[in-house]
Amino acid sequence: MQTIILLTISNIFMTIAWYGHLKYRSAPLWIVILISWGIAFFEYCFQVPANRWGYGQFSAAQLKTIQEVITLVVFCVFSIIYLKEDFKWNYAVGFIFIIAAVFFIFKKW
Repeated sequence: MQTIILLTISNIFMTIAWYGHLKYRSAPLWIVILISWGIAFFEYCFQVPANRWGYGQFSAAQLKTIQEVITLVVFCVFSIIYLKEDFKWNYAVGFIFIIAAVFFIFKKW
């Protein structure tokens, strides 16, 4: 559970660093890059321990899969609330396929 919490916090920082500037398109790019790097520092402060502590409980492929699912959930919430974008039906279909990928990666064969 600790790994998932840390990955979630990490992805919140990552999403803000990567996409938060889209509302401020008039800001100079070099300033946006510096601010994004500053925010990304905190992403790594959570991402690295999450992977370090989670590895062994999860395989590397499972850690990456967890991280990607969290990223998509965080990004959906961010894009709807912060960027005011609509959630479209084809996004839901894509997520269903990702859930299928999660099943295959975590299934003990």
